[in-house]
Amino acid sequence: MLDIKFVRENIGVVKKNLEKRRDPAIIKLLEDVLKKDEHWRKLKIKVDSLKQKRNEISLEISKLKKEKKDASAKIKEAADIPKEIAQIEFEMGELEKQIRDGLMRTPNMLHDSVPYGKDDTENVEITTFGKKPKFDFEPKSHVDLVELHDWVDLTRAAKISGARWYFLKGELALLEMAIVKYAVDFMSKRGYTLVVPPFMMNRKAYEGVTSMADFEDVLYKIEGEDLYAIATSEHPNTAMYMDEVFDEKQLPIKMIGYSTNFRKEAGAHGKDMKGIFRVHQFNKVEQLIICKPEDSWKFHEELLQNGKDFFESLGISCHVINICTGDIGIVAAKKYDIEAWMPVQNTYREVVSCSNCTSYQAVRLNMRYQKGEKREHVHTLNSTCVATSRALVAIMENFQQKDGSVKVPDVLVPYMNGVKVIRKKR
Repeated sequence: MLDIKFVRENIGVVKKNLEKRRDPAIIKLLEDVLKKDEHWRKLKIKVDSLKQKRNEISLEISKLKKEKKDASAKIKEAADIPKEIAQIEFEMGELEKQIRDGLMRTPNMLHDSVPYGKDDTENVEITTFGKKPKFDFEPKSHVDLVELHDWVDLTRAAKISGARWYFLKGELALLEMAIVKYAVDFMSKRGYTLVVPPFMMNRKAYEGVTSMADFEDVLYKIEGEDLYAIATSEHPNTAMYMDEVFDEKQLPIKMIGYSTNFRKEAGAHGKDMKGIFRVHQFNKVEQLIICKPEDSWKFHEELLQNGKDFFESLGISCHVINICTGDIGIVAAKKYDIEAWMPVQNTYREVVSCSNCTSYQAVRLNMRYQKGEKREHVHTLNSTCVATSRALVAIMENFQQKDGSVKVPDVLVPYMNGVKVIRKKR
């Protein structure tokens, strides 16, 4: 969230920035926060004045008693002050909760390079890479391929779990494991440390990394417990440093998280109803950096380059888009997506999301670093390296052969025990 001190000192700049999001409700929310903050500060002055008055009266009472004079009036006056202070401090406490709640729902400040636009149709393409495949036959969708080879069982998964859950089978399951191991090795060679997190988080920690008002409906809640199933390893791997102060020499911290992730999302208007592109459970290797503020934009480009290099190494054609003001979420100050070419759908689909959250999560989590005599909030960044189910879809659609078999990308062959082509076992 935004630091209230920063908002107070930069009201005009903050309002102008938030107006880019094209939502009047956000400005109204901010104005309400500022009104409550102004009232809180007036109460603070009043409380401080009362405490000073209490101290002064205490000295007067002490003096009167030493002089053996009647101090009863002053004692009565002093007795009434703590009640008044307690009443005002209670009101301040309620205001603090309301101010924090408002700030938690106020979006991050957008970077100047975020394009202005109304929705995802106005995201801006930055670059493309890789060659699109050319087929001398009619290519099959990944839905047809998994059915042909019995690689995925959606029907039996639906029987025990419901729609959008699946059994992954045979060589496609082995290919998923190969993707994970390759991704871990790929990022480890670039200096990132593997961290496998808990797959559950409590509400306080979750509120530190995202807006529960916007995101709670996506999460699976554990009944009767203060626990949520994680939606990405970015969340626990960031929240693990909640309420901590880093030594400046510790930064940057570069991690790759590997986890199984759980989301209720079902896609807009029935989109992706078939297959495994958008499902409730998936595995993902995630990049994460915690750094000093002056380094975060450099590291944002590094995360993006890692994602580009990874998918280029697989041989999958992609493009990179800069997400516009009308499509970006509330946490990121800037976000890139990498979308892979899906030849059967004749379009690009998202495989990587790369965000610089600046200090937004750090303020919520109270994560700072020691900078000389001062303590400042760190910046947090995250990016997909690979979500395996989406990578499997891209590989199947781009590397399929006429007989329906699928060529394994060259970089994954060593992780497949030398298997170069996957097909249905006879």
